[in-house]
Amino acid sequence: MHTYLFVDGLDVVARSDSRMASLGPRRLLRPGGPLYPTDMPCTVDVATQERPNSCPGRLTIRVRLWGDTVIWSDLMYLGLDGRTIEEVRFHLEQYLGEIERAYAALQDRPRSPTSRTCPDIHP
Repeated sequence: MHTYLFVDGLDVVARSDSRMASLGPRRLLRPGGPLYPTDMPCTVDVATQERPNSCPGRLTIRVRLWGDTVIWSDLMYLGLDGRTIEEVRFHLEQYLGEIERAYAALQDRPRSPTSRTCPDIHP
């Protein structure tokens, strides 16, 4: 099972590197997990290659909290306008609400390889 990370309706992982598959939601979305922002910035693995080869086998983002803003940086994907997105910012309350909603939905589902959890957060 994979976590689909959408920002403004765009799948960040697929648009960053189509060879990647997001890590599982129980790992990424759990309370206090890697996508929860803290005062100390951290680099988070969000995806790995399904079929590793000689290229780097993981996709990371940097997550940090700045006041009431969550910042994802070290991104590299194309936005709808064709420009490269390198950083996105989220309102803390909405960001945490969406992660908690997605994790709660996951807990209500039986474990299945076809289950999807899709947080869609908007800057």
